[in-house]
Amino acid sequence: MNAARPLTAPLFGKRIAHGFFGRAGGVSEGLYRGLNCGFGSGDEAEKVSANRARVAQVMDVTPDRLLTVFQTHSADVLTVTAPHELDNAPAADAMVTALPDIGLGILSADCAPVLFTDEAAGIIGAAHAGWKGAIGGVLENTVAAMVALGASAKAIRAAIGPTISQANYEVGAEFRERFIADDPATKTFFAASPKDGHFQFDLPGYCVSRLKAAGVAEICDIAQCTYADESKFYSYRRASHKREPDYGRNISVVVLRP
Repeated sequence: MNAARPLTAPLFGKRIAHGFFGRAGGVSEGLYRGLNCGFGSGDEAEKVSANRARVAQVMDVTPDRLLTVFQTHSADVLTVTAPHELDNAPAADAMVTALPDIGLGILSADCAPVLFTDEAAGIIGAAHAGWKGAIGGVLENTVAAMVALGASAKAIRAAIGPTISQANYEVGAEFRERFIADDPATKTFFAASPKDGHFQFDLPGYCVSRLKAAGVAEICDIAQCTYADESKFYSYRRASHKREPDYGRNISVVVLRP
């Protein structure tokens, strides 16, 4: 298998190392074939550790400084002041830090991984934005946590990594009504579905709108669909549709250089 070569966004500066990793370059097999970085999957822990070590090497951090959290689809943000043990990871769906040479890692398998930087202030962040976290405010909370560390919202840049696309994200009418009840303007993120009474939801577009509302001026969506490309990415929804018993996790990482 090819080496782990992540996708990158064009808007981050020289002090920022980052990458959106998919399946390429890992040691996992079977359902998890590739670079599965999720200990929450049923994959062998040794293989997940080996995959994470490969990611850490690409990001030029030690494996113990590649941090992830116990993600629960919340709007909770962890301010990282020191590395934490992976087997005792705090529950949160975003992290921010001013510490250099720490990789903030977000796991995803259709939800939007969003990486943040204020390079001048030396502040970075990473968020896991599924629909629950996004409507709950995880992106705004990440911006606020960065500002609390000294960042400026106007100076923050955000990049949205591989995410399920609107064409592959079919939802029911009650899902759409929940969003419209929160904000009637969100109806623009729902398109008609071929299935009666259903809609296609634009999760990355919705995330962009929430980021803009939070004052983030520069936003990049790399526009890669996790569902559509099985050879490149893990996808929870695709695995469900194929009636597979489990699925791997993609990882997205951002690091501040000294």
